[in-house]
Amino acid sequence: IHSGGAWLSERLERDLQLQGRVGSISSSMYRDDFAKRGLAASLPTDIPFDINGAQVILVDDVLYTGRTIRAVLNELFDYGRPARVQLMVLVDRAGRQLPFAADFAAAQAGLAPENSLNLTKNADGSLQFSLTTLKTREASHAE
Repeated sequence: IHSGGAWLSERLERDLQLQGRVGSISSSMYRDDFAKRGLAASLPTDIPFDINGAQVILVDDVLYTGRTIRAVLNELFDYGRPARVQLMVLVDRAGRQLPFAADFAAAQAGLAPENSLNLTKNADGSLQFSLTTLKTREASHAE
């Protein structure tokens, strides 16, 4: 899943020698919170293999509300009907708004809703998480 999941998939593709079996999928065209988020910068979907009957593992950095997963599943089914879809994430955090669960998660984190956990890719290709606290609507009006 673009972008954090795509970075992780690139690493898995290289380390596990999965050339030709890894793609990238965007959630931007199926977001149901477009009015709130706007159009996020995203690469177009690139799936270099047949989805029909395939075993698909979606890879993402953080599973939070489930909205990205819902959007990605809609995009995925535009390309065919997989036999099975599983979800792998680095961090599974509390706060689900939709009924999705990760099949594989490296860590679980209970973060407050005003916290945002973001994976970034550094110039040298290394990945790094950052934790930020978002201003609440009331706090921003008080300033």
